[in-house]
Amino acid sequence: MFDDKVMIFDTTLRDGEQSAGIGLTTTEKLEIARQLDALGVDIIEAGFAASSPGDFKAVTQIAQEVRRPVIASLARCNPDDIDAAKEAVGHAESPRIHVFISSSDVQIWHQLRRNPEEVLDMAVSSVERARRYCDNVEFSPMDATRTDREYLYRILEAAISAGASTVNIPDTVGYSIPSEFGDLIRSVRENVPNIDKAVISVHCHNDLGNAAPNSIAAVVNGARQVEGCINGLGERAGNASLEEVIMTIETRKELIGVGTNIDTTQIYKTSRMVSEITGFPVQPNKAVVGANAFRHASGIHQDGVLKERSTFEIMRPESVGWPSSSLVLGKLSGRAGLRARLEQLGYTLDGEQMDKAFEAFKELADRKREVTDADLEALMGQQSREGRSAYVLSSLRILCGSDGVQRRADVTLTGSGAEDDKHDGVGDSGNGPVSVTVDAINDALHNATGRDVSEQVRFINYEVGAITESAYALANVAVRVAYQGREFTGRGASGDVMEASGKAYLDACNKALFVG
Repeated sequence: MFDDKVMIFDTTLRDGEQSAGIGLTTTEKLEIARQLDALGVDIIEAGFAASSPGDFKAVTQIAQEVRRPVIASLARCNPDDIDAAKEAVGHAESPRIHVFISSSDVQIWHQLRRNPEEVLDMAVSSVERARRYCDNVEFSPMDATRTDREYLYRILEAAISAGASTVNIPDTVGYSIPSEFGDLIRSVRENVPNIDKAVISVHCHNDLGNAAPNSIAAVVNGARQVEGCINGLGERAGNASLEEVIMTIETRKELIGVGTNIDTTQIYKTSRMVSEITGFPVQPNKAVVGANAFRHASGIHQDGVLKERSTFEIMRPESVGWPSSSLVLGKLSGRAGLRARLEQLGYTLDGEQMDKAFEAFKELADRKREVTDADLEALMGQQSREGRSAYVLSSLRILCGSDGVQRRADVTLTGSGAEDDKHDGVGDSGNGPVSVTVDAINDALHNATGRDVSEQVRFINYEVGAITESAYALANVAVRVAYQGREFTGRGASGDVMEASGKAYLDACNKALFVG
């Protein structure tokens, strides 16, 4: 009855970046895009080219360098947006322009301040303009689930007649429930006369927790493209979590009757990369990719899994790319053992990178008896962050206590361009070790650049967690700062909580001040 494949449209780099506190650099976006290519997604929405020079640059670079998937840019229904999208994705092997406009009464009258006929005309003229530039045009009537159905049918028919090859039905505010959303998709198929000339897509938000179930209900009723984000990132409560949608389709193929083009063994690696780069941790009980997704605490469950895994596991960990074992390394482990394990975890390092990784590994192994896979992933994340930073934290000393001693931090930052590019800083204003460390880094950055960082960057959030379950666990710190109306998240990992905190704050400053 339907085609046997559902196309996966990843919008982590566009809608995912709209998560409050995420600010990705072009280099970070390109790194994620390459991994999405390895995952096998069909379409990458690389950004919103007209929204900023940075987004335009990122979309352009991804279009130039990531060749297999369709590369899309979002555009409002106005000529400037469409022209910017065309310029950015024009470098792609398979470009797409994705135009959208509000269609519900509440948004037409209160946000756009227009009438429905004007909006329909804008949609048609915008699709026609995009179609002149690009054969692959997607049209989205925003807030479709709260749009009058007869009007929705009309605007979709007009968009397809104007040249849209994909029509997307967004549940923009996460209002719908699965039975209702499935019925909407079925009604679109039955009431839009030319719907056979376009692919039906869906874009579901998770405000009520229904984004993934709504997406599956849409597929059952004929949608053949699903839009979402890795780890469920996105505006407000996020988008449909692609790993959940993909594994539901792949696990229940016989019931749903379709598959995907995804290499599911890349899911775990993709999830961890996105978490590491964005600074948004994956909750332990997250479906498919959470730390507890394949862990069994109940004695009954453990007994069942030991006898036959399918008693309590509907997916095998290996099917989504979880490491096949948790080999533990220690201070006596050599370079060859470390390289072998890193390669099993998906990291291929050149000579200089391996030297740095081995040095960091040995330092950690001296601090804690056992170094686990999670520790290695944290170390590789820290090394990757430092490799793209303007300044790295090369030393930190803190004097602090509860006996009235004057709190003080001394830091040294090293510029990434030269070993002798060193800048010291002192922090002595603050009520604890974190605040004096921030003060010292600000001072060092001021000495390095002449910029009054303490006046420009506002510290707004601080979170600390442990990488593994041990008193000797690596500390994993996430810091959020505000700069020029944008928020940036930095992360740091170390066996010392304060060192991790300093690295996290400096990571956020690097993004905000130098590459944001």
